[in-house]
Amino acid sequence: MMDTYCLVGSIPLGRSRSKLRALQLLARKGLGMPATGFAHDVHNTRQLIKLVGGGPVVVKLLEGTQGRGVVLAETVKAAESVIDAFTELKADFLVQEFIKEAGGSDLRCFVIGKHVDAAMERISLPGEFRSNLHRGGSAQVTKLTPAER
Repeated sequence: MMDTYCLVGSIPLGRSRSKLRALQLLARKGLGMPATGFAHDVHNTRQLIKLVGGGPVVVKLLEGTQGRGVVLAETVKAAESVIDAFTELKADFLVQEFIKEAGGSDLRCFVIGKHVDAAMERISLPGEFRSNLHRGGSAQVTKLTPAER
């Protein structure tokens, strides 16, 4: 997911704050994205989980930053419990396949206009799947390959 990289009040900032909108924009550009389902009120939780490939899954509140409202549900039962809680709160959320191969790291690219101006690799703490700096992760400047760029 993208973090803030534009001026406050700009359209791109708003797009980056909504996880669903950011995913839609990135997918439209052909970037590989985890299988994702969106929901507000789920009548068939198991079907939603199955849609993204089954457990484990990541359940994310649509609005949020710094890794808040992001839960790794290791089993289908755990995912059902988290989804039920978010539904009870009337919260909009995403359910995504868990990319175990990422190993708790990701690339954060900063796009200005149509160009990637900088990138960093974020790395989670041991035992943590979220690489957010606010969750104790670390970051380092990285050079992207031509394919990543």
